[in-house]
Amino acid sequence: MRALLLGVTLSAIALPCLAKTILKSEPLVLAPYEVAFVQDASCPAGKVLKVTGVIRGLHRKKACVTLAAEQASLAVATP
Repeated sequence: MRALLLGVTLSAIALPCLAKTILKSEPLVLAPYEVAFVQDASCPAGKVLKVTGVIRGLHRKKACVTLAAEQASLAVATP
């Protein structure tokens, strides 16, 4: 019984951590291999821009991807 209760508690805590935050603008600073999801006009409806940070001197990798509604939450980018 304790193992079941512990499992349910841990899964309830872990589920909100799986949500991805969608920013309204691309961040100025992005660590290498860090991923940010941005809602902007460069991607078609139903898709968001996935921006991946790279090492110094290279261009960021950008691609339009589809996210499930339950995986995304809209947030405001902070400079």
